[in-house]
Parts: sequence; C-alpha cells; structure tokens
Amino acid sequence: MRLLDFLVGRELANSEAEQDKMTTLEGLPAIGLDGLASSAYGPEAALAILAPLGALGANWLAPITLAILLVLAMLFVSYWQTIRAYPVNGGSYTVATENLGATAGLLAATALMLDYVLTVAVGISAGIGALTSAVPSLHTHTLNLCLCVLAIVTVINLRGTREAGILFAIPTYLFIASLGGLLAFGLGKAMLAGGFPTPEIPAPASKVASESVTLWLLLRAFASGCTAMTGVEAVSNGVGAFRQPSVKYAHRTLAAIVVILSLLLAGIAVLARAYHVGAMDQTKPDYQSVLSQLAGAVAGHGAAYFVTMGSILAVLCFSANTSFVDFPRLCRLVARDGYLPRDFAAPGRRLVNSVGIIWLALAAGALLTAFDGITDRLIPLYAIGAFLAFTLSQSGMAVHWARKCAAKESWGDRARLIVNATGAIATATSLAIILAAKFLEGAWITALAIPCVLMLFKTIKRYYARLDGRLAILAPFTIGDPRPPIVIIPIRDWNRLGERALRCALRMSPEVIALHLSRLEGPDIEEGAEKLRLRWRDDIEPALRALRRPAPRLVQVDAPFRGMNSPILKFIARTREQNPGRAIAVVIPALAEAHWWELPLHKRRARRLQGVLSREGGANLAVVIVPWSLEDPQPGNVLDSPPEPK
Repeated sequence: MRLLDFLVGRELANSEAEQDKMTTLEGLPAIGLDGLASSAYGPEAALAILAPLGALGANWLAPITLAILLVLAMLFVSYWQTIRAYPVNGGSYTVATENLGATAGLLAATALMLDYVLTVAVGISAGIGALTSAVPSLHTHTLNLCLCVLAIVTVINLRGTREAGILFAIPTYLFIASLGGLLAFGLGKAMLAGGFPTPEIPAPASKVASESVTLWLLLRAFASGCTAMTGVEAVSNGVGAFRQPSVKYAHRTLAAIVVILSLLLAGIAVLARAYHVGAMDQTKPDYQSVLSQLAGAVAGHGAAYFVTMGSILAVLCFSANTSFVDFPRLCRLVARDGYLPRDFAAPGRRLVNSVGIIWLALAAGALLTAFDGITDRLIPLYAIGAFLAFTLSQSGMAVHWARKCAAKESWGDRARLIVNATGAIATATSLAIILAAKFLEGAWITALAIPCVLMLFKTIKRYYARLDGRLAILAPFTIGDPRPPIVIIPIRDWNRLGERALRCALRMSPEVIALHLSRLEGPDIEEGAEKLRLRWRDDIEPALRALRRPAPRLVQVDAPFRGMNSPILKFIARTREQNPGRAIAVVIPALAEAHWWELPLHKRRARRLQGVLSREGGANLAVVIVPWSLEDPQPGNVLDSPPEPK
C-alpha cells in the first residue's frame, strides 16, 4: 500500500460523492465543534478582561453571558431562515453576493476566510492550553504540540468530511456528556449550598482589584466573550455537506449546536461566580484554564476531572475541523467566480477540496508560530471576521425579504424581514464594540488584513478576465497554412532519447532540423560534435534516402554562455524569417525520472526549455515533449481506477 493511500485513503469516484455526505449525527462533530468548543475559551476571554476587578470580575460574567446569549438567539433564528432560503454552500458569501452585490459578497468571503484561519489557531492553542493546565510540565512545548495537532487534523480532513465527523464523534459526545454532567453536578451542589458551595479544590486567589467597574470595561469583556459565537455560521456555510434533505439535517445540526452551547455558557457563567473562578495568565507555568479550575472545584482532581479535561482538550484541538470543512467549500465558490486560483475549485482524491485544506493548514501554522501558540495573544484578532460576515449575511437576508414583500405582500415574509433586520443591527453593533474594544490589542491586524485580501482577490479576478478576453475567438475559424510544420529537435548526443525524438518528428513532417548545441559544458569541451556529424552522415541520412524520404538536416550552433534557451530561440526566429507563415514545432527529448531520488541527479534542461519556449516562442509554435524512462513504464499504477463500491 502506498503511503498516500495509508494516510489519506483510496481515491474516490464521482459516483461516491453522496455517500461521503453527513447526517446530523456526523454533522455535529464535523461542523459543530467550533461552536461547542468556543464555550471553553469564550468565557475565559471575557474573564481575562474582567481580571482588573479582582474577585468581583466573576460576578459580572453572568450579565455579560446573558447579553451574548441574546445575540446568539437572534443569530440562530436568522441563520435558520438563511439555510431555508439558500440551501447551498457559501452562506454569507452567497447571500451577500446575491442581495448586496459582488463587492459585499467578496468582503463577506474575505472576513470568513480570515476567521476560519483564526478559528484553527485559537481552537488548537486553547486545546493545548487545556493540556498544559492538566500537565504543567508540557508548558514549554506549547508551540510544538500545537503544530503536531494541526498536522493530525489536516491529514484527517484530507480523508473526507464524513470520515472526519465519524472520527471526532467520540470526543465530541464525550465532551458534551462530561462537561455537561460536571456543570449539572456543580449547579446542584451550588443550589444545595444556597449559592455558596465548598470547592473540592479552591481556585487560585484572584488578584486585588486594580480598576473599578466601567461601561468600557464591560463592553470590552462582551467583545472578548463574543468569540463564543464564532461557529454559529458554519452550518449555513456548509449545507452542501449534508445528505438529502440537506435543509432538514442542517436545521437539526444548527439547533443542536445553539442549544448545547447556550446551556454550557450559562452553566459556566453561574459556576464561575459560585466558585470564584477567574482567568489566569497562559504564559505563566502555573496557568490553569477556567474550565480546569471549575472542574477541580466541582469534582477535585480525580477520574472525572481528567476525563472532562481530556474531552475538552480533544474538542478544542479538533474544533479546527469546522474550518477545515467550510474553508475549502467557500474557497471553491470564490474560485469558481474567478477570485481565487482555479485549483481551489478542483476536488481532490477524496472528493474534498484538498488545495483549500492545505492552504488553511499553512496559514494557521504560520499564525500559531507567530504568536507562539498562546490563546490570549490570538483572541484580540478573533471574532471580527465572523461578526462582519454575520452583519453582511443578515443585511443581505433583510434585502432578500424586502424584495419578497415588495413583489407579494406576505405576513410571513414581513416577520422574516424584521428578524433579519434586527439581527443585522445587533451584529453590526456587536462588531463596532468588538472593533473598538480590541483595536489596539491586535484587532488592527485583522482590520488591515481584510482590505489587503480583498484587493488580492480583485487582482486575481482582473487577471482571469484579461486571460479569458485574450483567449476568446471572435473571428470565424480558418485553417491557415495547411503545410506540415518545420520540426526542430534540440539534440545533444545520438542516443535513445534523440532517436525516439527523431522518429516522432519524422512522423509529423518531412522537414526536420536537428539542432546540436556545442560547448554547453564549457569552452574546452566539444561534446562529441564531430562524432555526431559522422554518425548523421554515415547512418541516419542513408537510412532515410533508402526509403526515398528527405533526410533531416543537422545544424550545429555554438552556445556562447552555456545555455540552451537563447540559441534555440534565435534559431527559431531565423527559421521563422526564412519561412514566413509556416508553423514551427520543437520536439524536445526528455528523460522521465522514475524515482524521486533521481531528480537531483539530472539538470532537467528539457523541462526548463519547454517553459521558456511556451512563453517566449511566439505565434505558430508548438512544443512537444518526447519522454524516455530508464525503467519500463507501469501505466497500470496510474490508469487502474479504484474498485467501484458495492
């Protein structure tokens, strides 16, 4: 079995596409991980901002969480409508493009793509933060652990969306059961103790208050806590990943994500106040995450603690999977519209967009490296893209329902318009708060990156528009000069490569010129020029005359600077001047390396020459590569298709 087959799996046929799609059971782990895992770092991000309030900081988490849950409820209703109205991939990009124009749609796509990259980085760094909370000796290896997890998630997603959902199902449902059970147990203890339970392991003492409560501080905490909502849009962006009826499965998955996330956020907020839990500095060796402190306070450091922390670690690390599902699908839509290289639109061997997956992994890896895998350093960049996409999506849906109302009066459409308009106002307000609160902390990086990426997309679009314009044929088809082309064969020695190229050239045209470049290896090496002339005169020319066919000419040209490209281009130009209107073909003999280790043993001049001739050869020039391999060809290794599924 080849290594690629072992890591990624066998190649899937187009007919197997539907089998790789998901139901809600696989959809919750595959697409919902980001939303569920954000319950681990959203409250902690808010508590980190409230840290200057000392012990009072945890008291303010509940009202801030309530505000977050209200926005979450509006997003749930809005995206429920979006899935029904646009049951396709793309979500915000599709909605904004259709209702607000191409630029708005592209802005939504840009914001989402950046947010997906940050989702991968933040989720993995938070997961490793949970690991180092439980095993402090691993703290110095934070970045290396982050990059290892990123590599594992990348390989799993290259195997296919459904397989990723199945693989992540156990840690996802274990996370829901263990953390949900722990919170329920903690809430029960708190109720029995009148709101002041005795912790099994007390949380570290909060620092002395250094600030008083201000509106600005609460707004900043709200902005950081909004990171808990960044996965809500994922379902609407990946509706195409679900089996038919896709809308039903997408609605069920969205509802499951929002309900579970809401319960977890509410439980964390109540217990953080009851057990006096605050955020700690992740860069310090004694760091304990908020959930680690809560788990210790509720259940101690026994089996329940380690099971819960293990599931949190797995879900946080694997929360990157949401981005790995939606980012390539979004890239595919953007590429099909001409704003990304067309390779992004091509499905890979497992019917997933492999190019998008690899680019996402590279971008997230660079981000993790730049910020040393520390969650607190990444959080200020986070949520801006998501809330910009939220706002554009809700605004687009409001325009969609407004058009429906204008065409036909309907109370249902009017109610949907009110819902989406309210959602647009709420998310726009939240975006303004997030941007203002986080700007100097690092949000300016995201704010600067969005227009830069947007300009890059438009530049790619202009290139493709220019290319398509140049490729378009407006005049009627004419055959041109019907004579066979003049064929030129760059030849170094008379060997099997040259012989095979000559046979190919003679089948193409009676006018063949063998072009030998001398002194390619330096001024003191003739490279068998005389030997080649004698072989041509005594062997090749008589053989063709015996068949009453014109013999190919041998032309020997000096290579003054030891390069092939310039002498061959000059010879082509002279041939074209002497034969105006004639087509010219260059037949290049090339050695085909059978193994990767052969690559550094050869100069690969033939491939470089092909590229130069293709760019600089001018009109009416064809370039033909005639390969020869040291080993017998094995076409079955490439041509044999995988067996069709039974």
